Amino acid sequence: MTDAPRAAGKIVAFSTVAPEVQDLIRKGVEVRERAYCPYSRFKVGSAILCADNTVVTGCNVENSAHGSICAERSAIVKAVSEGKTKFLKLVVIADKLQNQFTAPCGSCRQFIVEFGAGVEIYLSPPDMSEVLVTSIKEILPLHFIFTE
Repeated sequence: MTDAPRAAGKIVAFSTVAPEVQDLIRKGVEVRERAYCPYSRFKVGSAILCADNTVVTGCNVENSAHGSICAERSAIVKAVSEGKTKFLKLVVIADKLQNQFTAPCGSCRQFIVEFGAGVEIYLSPPDMSEVLVTSIKEILPLHFIFTE
């Protein structure tokens, strides 16, 4: 018998997170509804708080050739296209699977850390009942960043 993976971070009630994080989560819930996922039917929303205090959102977009883009990368690409490359907080909104929070995939984790190893991560189901509070350092501890 194997144990279920341990969540990296702390699970808290939505009402206990900072108001700016609550707003970020609400924006993630809102953009999740615009997800284009006709194949998986698994909607994901993401919102990023940038260093200049602006918020950028993104949702997952699938296609029949399986060249899908995750919500986190969608939001990051949108932010970069708007000239924002410093991120403070990122939320991921998705249903829990097997009672586990839905966390960024490996590609998204590397994408996030590319723009700052200090990014705080907040995972929540769409009902906002609880939030897993973690960081990119915690979910990608041995990250790779190329520096010259």
